[in-house]
Amino acid sequence: MGVLAATITACGAEPDRRCADPVTLEELPGYRCDTGGSGDDDDDDNGSSSRGAYYYGGSVSNARVSGGSFDKKAVDTGGFGCSSSGSSGG
Repeated sequence: MGVLAATITACGAEPDRRCADPVTLEELPGYRCDTGGSGDDDDDDNGSSSRGAYYYGGSVSNARVSGGSFDKKAVDTGGFGCSSSGSSGG
């Protein structure tokens, strides 16, 4: 019974979220994705602009994100009874 409950609640589960550079896919500290803040947009050590974007799902390897998407809706969290907008096999 506990497994069924866990499966049903997985449908509404949020995908993993991490801050990443949209160009280089480098994982960034969370404050680089936070909106508002001090407005300090100085260049970082590698000369790129300071704003990151949230990357959903996937994993991190060698400080780079992969296997997910910057579009939260594109990441399927799965689960029992979940409707998916992706295509099925065929």
